[in-house]
Amino acid sequence: MSSKRYPEEFKREAVRQVTDRGHSVAQVADRLGVTTHSLYAWIKKYGPRSDEYQVKADDQAEIRRLQKELKRVTEERDILKKGRGVLRQGIRVRYAFIAEHRKQWAVRRLCALLDVHPSGFYAWMRAPRSARSREDDRLSGLIKQFWLESGAVYGYRKIHSDLREVGETCGPNRVHRLMRGAGIRAQVGYRKPRHRAGTVHQVTPNRLQRQFNSEAPNEGWVTDITHIRTHEGWLYLAVVLDLFSRRVIGWSMQSRITRDLVLDALLMAVWRRKPTGKVVVHSDQGSQYTSHDWSAFLRAHGLEGSMSRRGNCHDNAVAESFFQLLKRERVKRKIYNTRDEARADIFDYIEMFYNTRRHHGSNELMSPVDYERRHHERLECV
Repeated sequence: MSSKRYPEEFKREAVRQVTDRGHSVAQVADRLGVTTHSLYAWIKKYGPRSDEYQVKADDQAEIRRLQKELKRVTEERDILKKGRGVLRQGIRVRYAFIAEHRKQWAVRRLCALLDVHPSGFYAWMRAPRSARSREDDRLSGLIKQFWLESGAVYGYRKIHSDLREVGETCGPNRVHRLMRGAGIRAQVGYRKPRHRAGTVHQVTPNRLQRQFNSEAPNEGWVTDITHIRTHEGWLYLAVVLDLFSRRVIGWSMQSRITRDLVLDALLMAVWRRKPTGKVVVHSDQGSQYTSHDWSAFLRAHGLEGSMSRRGNCHDNAVAESFFQLLKRERVKRKIYNTRDEARADIFDYIEMFYNTRRHHGSNELMSPVDYERRHHERLECV
């Protein structure tokens, strides 16, 4: 089977990263492991047509003007709402309010609404400060940058790891203090599944036996299904993860929970990895995984099936853990308007963040892609 073959769903979502989310073609091609030539061909085939999406120039100008006016009025309303008690205070109190909110709104806008002159504010800002205070401000800026790049989900330990990678020597306790002072915290609190004992499947045994740590890629894969809420109805997501690096190597999203959903995800994993040896593919006892088509696919591609005990989510903890991360870090308290919107956001999380950038605790705080790359480099050195 050709190594350049990708599912239609993968191509469409890759094009959306360029046309809808504003990523460059080179950046998307590098993260997805495809050539820019292929990506340009996909854009030509699946991208939006100019006559379907282009708005008239005068309409665009009017829309921009109204958006600018709405932004101005909204900013003034929000500033006055937050600073209504400050207007009756002295000038230094108003200066402090401007300094606190200058990253949120323009300084001149704040000065005009609080009836102070910008030159007076900047003179007040030039007052001497300690070197420690200035260093804290610099570190706080880096911390906020890394936190936002993580999708606003990292805690102080992973932020500290990011700072160490760029050469900073501060300790984790200092990072924790600065994050707490800035009101930055990790995304936590998604409900965990409850444990039940369950029963063993009579046809496919549990070959994995909770041995979730592999020594090399393509020794063990796990797969499972979850659902995402949208205003159009449920969107079902099936994924396949490699136990070595916890990388999502196959996925599929459909509006119905059928056997095609799980087969498409496993087919993408086979296309991407092209395993040469025996691979254990572990799943639960859902009807999609107990179908004849699933068993036939495993036999046809030299894969060995394995199943959890019925109703026991801990036997497939790696897949459950990934779904918990996805919903905690990206989908929590969110309902998408359409299934297409959900598909694009989940594709962005899996391919543009989780696989290529997110620090994983099982990978020595490396991303799954970097962890596998280091493994291959070590093999080449040997």
